[in-house]
Amino acid sequence: MPLTSGTGGAVVRAASARGLIVNADDFGADVPRTAGIAEAIAEGVVTSVSLLANGPALADAVRRLRALGPGVSVGVHLNLSEGTPVTAGLRRLVGPDDRFLGKREARRLLQRSEDRSLQEEVEQEVAAQVALLRDRVGPLRHLDGHQHVHLFPAVVEAAVAAAVRHAIPWVRIPEDPWPAERVADSRDEEIRAFLRGAGDARPMVLAAGLRATDHFRGLFLRRPLTSSDLGAVVAALPEGLTELMVHPGRAAASPDETPFSGFSTPDRELELEALRGAEFRAALGRAGVTLMPFPASD
Repeated sequence: MPLTSGTGGAVVRAASARGLIVNADDFGADVPRTAGIAEAIAEGVVTSVSLLANGPALADAVRRLRALGPGVSVGVHLNLSEGTPVTAGLRRLVGPDDRFLGKREARRLLQRSEDRSLQEEVEQEVAAQVALLRDRVGPLRHLDGHQHVHLFPAVVEAAVAAAVRHAIPWVRIPEDPWPAERVADSRDEEIRAFLRGAGDARPMVLAAGLRATDHFRGLFLRRPLTSSDLGAVVAALPEGLTELMVHPGRAAASPDETPFSGFSTPDRELELEALRGAEFRAALGRAGVTLMPFPASD
């Protein structure tokens, strides 16, 4: 039966009224993380990946995708904060070493909305990342951002324009409900501001003829995800199409191997095992939830 979204414009085919896209971010970040994500794809518990155009393991990721076949949807994971840009000659987005500025400084910079020279560099780099991945893997199914950078004021228009230009039908809108049991945190105001920005981006995405899933989960989930965390998400899943953001992988032997290897810790392996475990599959069955990639068309 068709699932029709009232807010995201999503129309998908599923066997139940609840569809779940399990999307692994950072595919291509390094070889261990990429290998772990590929394991989860092969076992059918990761149904979609977000690919880093500037990931040191991009070639390995593309090779693995070809070996895995067409059952997984592939999207672009825009990155403006870590590693080396795809475009040469940038000045605003990089430091003296010609590398991106890092998470904190990039976030501060990309909050600017009326800085034309900055926006020109963003447009150039976003277009280059999308074009590179389009050339390597063919049509892309979705677009999101490393650390959700695609929704920042200096980036969102360029991200939407790139999605339209390259016929990428889906854009992530991470509007995760605020947990009632959440303990007050010093970052709360920053998170609330981010969620307001995500809400503001949804009309822009839909007005451009693009789609967003009805629901999103992953912003407030603890890391690493456990079997009980996954079971709770599945049990409470609303009707419609939901994207669950996950970060499985294998641990890097050396944290200095690549700009991304510092994130490839044993926690990634714990999350991978939770996704591969029997408890997750059992929870899906009990709830009548259908795992699926991002749909290609209506």
